[in-house]
Amino acid sequence: MQPAPITCFARLIVPSLLAAALPAWAQTEPPLPTLQECAAIGAAADRLACYDRLAGRALPTPAPGDTPASTTQLAPAFAPAAAANGSEPDASLLSKYWELDARDKRGTFNLLGYRANYIAPLHATNRINRAPSSPTQVVVNQPNYRRVEAKFQISLRTKVLQDVFDTGGDVWLAFTQQAMWQIWNGRDSKPFRNTDYEPEASFVLPTKPGLRRLPWGWQWRFTQLAIAHQSNGQSDPLSRSWNRIYAGVGIERGDLTLIGRVSQRIGERYSSDNNPDLVDYRGRGEVQLGWTPGASTTSVLYRTAVQGPKYGALQLEWTYPMKRAQPNGLRWFVQAFSGYGETLTDYNFRQSSFALGLMFMQF
Repeated sequence: MQPAPITCFARLIVPSLLAAALPAWAQTEPPLPTLQECAAIGAAADRLACYDRLAGRALPTPAPGDTPASTTQLAPAFAPAAAANGSEPDASLLSKYWELDARDKRGTFNLLGYRANYIAPLHATNRINRAPSSPTQVVVNQPNYRRVEAKFQISLRTKVLQDVFDTGGDVWLAFTQQAMWQIWNGRDSKPFRNTDYEPEASFVLPTKPGLRRLPWGWQWRFTQLAIAHQSNGQSDPLSRSWNRIYAGVGIERGDLTLIGRVSQRIGERYSSDNNPDLVDYRGRGEVQLGWTPGASTTSVLYRTAVQGPKYGALQLEWTYPMKRAQPNGLRWFVQAFSGYGETLTDYNFRQSSFALGLMFMQF
């Protein structure tokens, strides 16, 4: 008796269907992501792929030779995406520092470097202030201080608000501590000669693309408004402190950056002001020029006062990596200073100094 046609069909087709289906049954389909999980993905391409999968849309199969899809789904939202070819012809140092452009946003509450973070075992000055004073404070004699000491600075910041009112502007908090340590002065038990503390809060607003262009190839990158307090943490008669607000702008051209700031001191009663003439020596404005031609960095800071060019200060800083292959590691640090106000205690004391050490954290 010949087998029925349906039986022959089953013998031929069912084994083939089982062979194709069993591998699929053996695999466990991963659960679909939630809408919140998709929204947390930083890279735009990956975020869109997640939404497509959630909506049931099939992803296109890449053709041979195509660049494979990125796999950065663990990257947080606002994390900067790497360029496809590894290069960034329009990269901006000021944008990376202040996270101005959308691709440079890194979110809030990341701990970053602010000013230079360094330790200089050698800090030598041509004059040491052994009798600090001010118009409202008596002279304090400190005859045993040596002209060679150590100097270090720790300066950190974090963003606490990002893209405020959809302007692209961010709110930052920062803290800087600078100390002069008489580490070579064993006679006086190696005291700290001066320690300055400076917390501040600032709002940094990126310039709209249509307004950035300036003459000679410069680009206006940001505007800043800040409030700051600075104190040496001492009691009278060595106490020095002041509060100020300042406005600043940042421009750049290639590997050059230029930042200008103008400050206004918040007034105090003369009787309670530890240093009523501070801005006459330290200045009300400053200009900082940065140059990063390659592995090295150079920064020149000029503070100006209305009394004339003999007041204010000029400071030069230079860094270079200890290992050229690791530019973000430890760097050699050189600093030269001349003028008034290297420390808050020395705001009305003129000196020139030189420091040599290591820079240990960048932004």
